[in-house]
Amino acid sequence: MTRNLWYSMAISRVLVLIILQNSLIASLSDSGPGTKRDWKTLQGSSPLGIARGGFSGIFPDSSLPAYSLALNTSGPNAILWCDVQLTKDGAGICFPQLKLDNATDISIVYPGKARDYLVNEVPTRGWFSVDYDLNQLKNVSLVQGVYSRTNKFDGSKFRILTVEAVAELAQSSSAGLWLNVQHETFFKQQNLSTESFLLSLSNKGVSVSYISSPDVNFLRRVRSNFSPEATKLIFRILEQNKTDPSTNQTYGSLLKNLQFIMTFASGILVPKGYIWPVDTDLYLQPYTSLVLDAHEQGLQVFVSQLTNDIPFSYNFSYDPVAECLSFIDNGAFSVDGLVSDFPVTPSAAINCFSGLGENATEQVDILVISKYGASGDYPACTDIAYNQAKSDGADVLDCPVQMSKDGIPFCLSSIDLLESTTVADSKFKNLATSIPEIKYGSGIYTFSLTWNEIKTLTPAILNPYEKYILFRNPKFKNSGKLLTLSDFLSLAKGSDILISIENAAYLVQKQGLSVTSAVLDALRNAGYDKPGSNKVMIQSTHSSVLKIFKDKSKYERVYKVDENIGDALDSTVEDIKTFADSVVIGKASVFPETSAFVVNSTNTITRLQSFNLPVYVETFSNEFVSQAWDYYSDAFVEIHSYVIGAKVKGIITDFPKTADRYRKNRCLKQGNKAPYMSLVEPGKLLKQVNIEYLPPPAPPLPVLIDSNVTEAPLPSVSGQIQSVGTTHGLKALASAPITT
Repeated sequence: MTRNLWYSMAISRVLVLIILQNSLIASLSDSGPGTKRDWKTLQGSSPLGIARGGFSGIFPDSSLPAYSLALNTSGPNAILWCDVQLTKDGAGICFPQLKLDNATDISIVYPGKARDYLVNEVPTRGWFSVDYDLNQLKNVSLVQGVYSRTNKFDGSKFRILTVEAVAELAQSSSAGLWLNVQHETFFKQQNLSTESFLLSLSNKGVSVSYISSPDVNFLRRVRSNFSPEATKLIFRILEQNKTDPSTNQTYGSLLKNLQFIMTFASGILVPKGYIWPVDTDLYLQPYTSLVLDAHEQGLQVFVSQLTNDIPFSYNFSYDPVAECLSFIDNGAFSVDGLVSDFPVTPSAAINCFSGLGENATEQVDILVISKYGASGDYPACTDIAYNQAKSDGADVLDCPVQMSKDGIPFCLSSIDLLESTTVADSKFKNLATSIPEIKYGSGIYTFSLTWNEIKTLTPAILNPYEKYILFRNPKFKNSGKLLTLSDFLSLAKGSDILISIENAAYLVQKQGLSVTSAVLDALRNAGYDKPGSNKVMIQSTHSSVLKIFKDKSKYERVYKVDENIGDALDSTVEDIKTFADSVVIGKASVFPETSAFVVNSTNTITRLQSFNLPVYVETFSNEFVSQAWDYYSDAFVEIHSYVIGAKVKGIITDFPKTADRYRKNRCLKQGNKAPYMSLVEPGKLLKQVNIEYLPPPAPPLPVLIDSNVTEAPLPSVSGQIQSVGTTHGLKALASAPITT
């Protein structure tokens, strides 16, 4: 089969799927979410989601699968963006840059063919479309041009698409087509006319919804050739200090004269900083009046640079939906469209999350459990993190209990003070020691300091993705104060709580500290064992700890499986039921991954829930590097896959606000009918990777067996057994390693 024939067949298959899906979208669009409200856009209609280069955040920019995925995950008013470049023979192609070498394999197909050109008066060397005709470019394949994104699709031989091919995709799906003409002057210098090419599209019956350009004179010239009702001309604003070549004015100064822009354009496209500026530390400043001023003049406003996998303002806590909402649902204005490399996100923001309000009703019964409070925004287990978690809608506040040298139980994410305080910079730094029973390497442990000493320490925010240069809320990285367990119980009044207990055997045997007794005393003193009090969950990776609470029927005992598993023996689950009421597992025990691709789904949740054991999953974070590519760098998509797809009963998250917003989104009423609410199919994205680029297969996950959960009873401080013996006899205090 020739490449041309294969590509024609591929486009045909995509068109059939899009037409079928479009009929479903049409049936939803009139009554679907996001249509029955007053928008503060120029025309009062819902904002548009514009897919820049298709779904270019996953697939190579402007490739067939990128455009197809954009259509399959976007709302009914989707717009496909195409950056128009011209070839030697005057054909128009969709490609993100003037130079071809960064996002294609052209340097391999045509080695030694780089040329030098002046581009905006700057000498530039590379492979340019103007040196090749369309037939020559059929030998060139698209690759990922953003190095932080996956390159696994580079071997799939995705071909450069003509503008007409993308227009056919858009027309078949009732989507709009946006043509961005960035370098009209350069093509003119090579005796190629972008204007003539655009006119030829009209003669071919190609509908173009929007044409954008940063060139004033170009828009002036083509204005008379297009009906403003059918094709809107958009003036693309570049950086403030850059100069429009046709007027010799900076874009910053041109934007001050909106009446002038009205003479040649019906809207403006601006980088997001023009509307929501940020300071040098990436914190939001007050919004500008640009949208309101432009709307007053009758100009539409579109915003660009909405990208899920590039750090944005800390005010959004790494949640791209929250950023989109700031442009369309802030109470003062709404932009008319959002340009994104990840079009599922603006589609969901527009149709599912806008207009929810503070008191929106939960659409799905899912428990939101905090991970050290709102530790994605503030230092873990501090008063400010817990108060924020309560405000953010967490159902359950968690306290991992540690013990001080003088026996005071308090909340801290780790028994090692180095992990979440600045103890290394304090007078206690010489207390570092190595305890192999607890962790590899040295630490400064909580039981080495009295509570009075510990409370003098400064908390430090957790940065689990620091190696990716992703930091959490640096302005508040040392805010808040640490809390005793008693203080935590007072602060948490009105909320359900989860008490996590680890290292109990070591603390009893080596330090003479009974953390279980301290927890029981604190709960009793705070009245949590009385009728009418809030729910208490006791969590541990050790069955010996949970058995201490066997007679406390008011408390839910939660067994945490601390290794990834693919299933569990029936006998093992039956054993778990003797000491636990629910189970916590990691995300990979539900959807295993390899090289950040979801491989498949396991039987773990089905097995546990068949024994009436609710399953909670951890840890859900907002940072895009915490999510597989299959979730499109969006925490909303990942949460949806676990809640609706895997049917988990609760999620444990360091960003409870995101989880609470998810369960209130109105699209949950429709199930998975809307394209942006489609469930991720495990392994589907990986199947599109060429065999030569496939990551190494992940080893099969082990099965949880009886010896993994069976432990000896926990001794008391006096050396006596603290609970009744088990039917399995005395075992090692630590769980046996999980085996296949």
